[in-house]
Amino acid sequence: MEKKDVFKVLANETRLQILQWLKNPEVHFPSQGIDTARVGICVGDIQKKTGLAQSTVSHYLSMLETAGLVISTRQGQSTYYRRNEEAFSEFASLVANEL
Repeated sequence: MEKKDVFKVLANETRLQILQWLKNPEVHFPSQGIDTARVGICVGDIQKKTGLAQSTVSHYLSMLETAGLVISTRQGQSTYYRRNEEAFSEFASLVANEL
C-alpha cells in the first residue's frame, strides 16, 4: 500500500462512508442472506445506499481496492466487497509510528 494512495482515497466523503458501512455490514446492510463478514456486500447494494450511479460507485470501490483497503470477491455476475482489516491495522500503525 502506497501511503499517498491511501490518503488520496480517504479524501473523499463517499469513499469514507462506504468504508464505515463495510466496517459493520450487518448493521448497514441487513438481511443479506450471506456471510457479509466473509464475502462482503454486493456493489449493487452499496450503490443503492449511496444514491450515486453504479459506474461512480464501481470506480470508488476500484480505487479503494487499489489502495488495499477493500477486497473484492466475484460470485457469478456479482462482485462483493469487504474491508481489508489487515490493511487498516497497517495503516493505523503507520499513522501512530511515522506521522
